[in-house]
This record gives sequence, structure tokens and C-alpha cells, in this order.
Amino acid sequence: MIHAKGVAAVTDADFEAEVLAERGRPVLVEFTADWCGPCRQLAPVISAVAAEEADRLKVVQIDADGNPATVVRYGVLSMPTLLVFRDGEPVKQMVGARAKRKLLQELEEVTGAGAVTA
Repeated sequence: MIHAKGVAAVTDADFEAEVLAERGRPVLVEFTADWCGPCRQLAPVISAVAAEEADRLKVVQIDADGNPATVVRYGVLSMPTLLVFRDGEPVKQMVGARAKRKLLQELEEVTGAGAVTA
């Protein structure tokens, strides 16, 4: 799996405990795969967002190839797919790589973030 620095990996086995059971802050889940070029492009962006938004947002990754139950459960068809969960429910979906600024803007509605930085 393409691993973004500082971002925990989750699996089918611990998805409920690590994502669905989280209360108090949203969880950004990146569905990724080793063969996915845009996932590699997105890795440093995910790492930066995880570090900068740690107080408002939990960020995790899941290897789509190794965790088919979660992929099927949420209808993930393309990589990378980003799903934001709040109190165990998916509240936002984004597909494809994007720049950090764009991702932060898209996350603002669920994180309550103030100023967006470059």
C-alpha cells in the first residue's frame, strides 16, 4: 500500500473501531492501492492534511485490494476515493487526486476549519 507519512492504516477487521466508532471529530478515509498513480500523487497531500488538521480531523488509509469488504460496503469504484465519516456515517465523498488547498477547501464544511492555507 502507498503509505502517507503519519497516517494510520486500517483494515476490514478494524474499520468499525477506528472509523465508525470515532466520535467528536470527522474521519477522512483514503481508499488507495499500490498500482494507483494518482494515489502516489496524493500521498504527500494526505500526510500534510493529517498533520495540520490533527485536532479537527482523524486521517486513515485503507488498501482497497486487501480489504474488499469495506470497498464493497461503501461502493468504492475508483482510486483514490476519499470518504469523510462523522459519527459513523459517511458525509462526504471525493474521487481523484487533488492539491492540498483544494482538499482543505472541500473538507472545511466537515472540519469547521477556519482559514485555508496553501
